[in-house]
Amino acid sequence: MIFDKLKKFDIIFDSPEVDCPPVFSSGDVVSGRAVLDLSGETRVESLKLHAEGFAKVHWTESRSAGSSTAYTQNYSDEVEYLNRREVLLQADNGGATVLPAGRHEFPFSFQLPEETLVTSFEGKHGSIRYWVKVKLHRPWATVKKIRREFTVIEPIDINTPALLAPQAGTKDKMARTWYRNFGQVSVTAKIDRKGYTPGEMIPVFAEFDNTTSRSVVPKAYITQTQTFIARGTMKQKRSVVGTLCGDAVGSRCRETWHGRAIKIPPVGPSILQCRIIKVEYMLKVCVDVPGTSKLCLELPLVIGTIPLHPFGSRTSSVSSQCSVNLEWLRMAIPEQPEPPPDYSSIVTEEEEAEQRSNAVELQPAEDLSGILERPLMAFVQEFRFRPPPVYSEIDPNPQPCNMRPRCMTY
Repeated sequence: MIFDKLKKFDIIFDSPEVDCPPVFSSGDVVSGRAVLDLSGETRVESLKLHAEGFAKVHWTESRSAGSSTAYTQNYSDEVEYLNRREVLLQADNGGATVLPAGRHEFPFSFQLPEETLVTSFEGKHGSIRYWVKVKLHRPWATVKKIRREFTVIEPIDINTPALLAPQAGTKDKMARTWYRNFGQVSVTAKIDRKGYTPGEMIPVFAEFDNTTSRSVVPKAYITQTQTFIARGTMKQKRSVVGTLCGDAVGSRCRETWHGRAIKIPPVGPSILQCRIIKVEYMLKVCVDVPGTSKLCLELPLVIGTIPLHPFGSRTSSVSSQCSVNLEWLRMAIPEQPEPPPDYSSIVTEEEEAEQRSNAVELQPAEDLSGILERPLMAFVQEFRFRPPPVYSEIDPNPQPCNMRPRCMTY
């Protein structure tokens, strides 16, 4: 049968490194070969290539239309980033081309759009994918198809003024039982910049002031929020990817963190430019306040791909001395100890209520940039870095708790 004459049908990308999948950015040239290995003489009508790139989201929600009626609501949307077609083989007269037995390679090459693409991503309710598909048409035979995906990475340089700017804030909350106040807990925290890369240490400078009659425990978390948007509604998935805990702060005592470090695990960089998929990071400095909800101070983070240049450092902190660890460069996640807590264990009641209201209906488009910002892996050719691994929900390097509180006199 003619079908049996096709021993191998494959797409091979031109890659600078052996056994390393190709990674591209906007404006790069994607090249490779469509390979046919034939066991006998074969007639071929055409060999066509189609390169595509899409961001797609989809999820369902159950709705109630009465006491005994329920239905499922579907939400989906997509954004096209790449659509390129090429003919690799086709006879001029519209007939068939006879290929002899053996191996045949048909090279292809095309340039990605110059405008900013979006980094490849895989999430629970959506994905951003790029691929090359080749179709083989033969007389009196079914169309043979093969598809190979490739990775697109849009570099995020943290050596920009906006991402080098320090982030700081202050927040306080009263501890109360019924209608009686039992003092106040306040948190002041600062980090030296907004932009970091996977593997870096974030020095956290913080002060916790406890004027209540009970002890409180300060903690810090790195959280990741994946947001999927369709038909004016959004779906979010939150996870804790890094943790740092401190010692208990006694009654009427103050605790100070002089640059306590929390490590960024091998997570993917931020996705900020896609209309329907966002990936954002946040540093949360939290304290459990007796008699009320948790006190959380949020400092925004952007996880980038181009590490901090030595001359771009604003301080002599640990973070400026350690930009990327070897585990991330080798795309290897270290042994994973006990996972960090669920996101639900650190979110406040007010935040939960706000999230439930936001999940039903999006704010107007002009407010969207305020709530959501922007990928999976990262790669920077000039640094010859390999992409970091997929998004992780485990902190591979939890920090010990070994600091003592300093009491105050009132």
